[in-house]
Amino acid sequence: MPSAQSKASVAPAALAPAVPVTPSEILTVEDLAAWLKVSPRQIYELSRSRSLARGRHPLPSIKIHKKMLRFRRSDVEQWLNNCATGRVQ
Repeated sequence: MPSAQSKASVAPAALAPAVPVTPSEILTVEDLAAWLKVSPRQIYELSRSRSLARGRHPLPSIKIHKKMLRFRRSDVEQWLNNCATGRVQ
């Protein structure tokens, strides 16, 4: 049985991303939710196109299929910066 000390030394490597992070990285709903520390449901709500009609600013997304969304990391970072400065487009 492994000791608690050997488990602790393995944990940080398990949290490291499997793929190097790049500005053009494509994220899934689950990846983005984990990165922003919100639920996947909130990601779907933030990316809904009808939120624009309510005066909110949707999260930029790439719609691959009717029920398949992806997000470009650089677009999300720009959206976050614009939200922080109040310049959301």
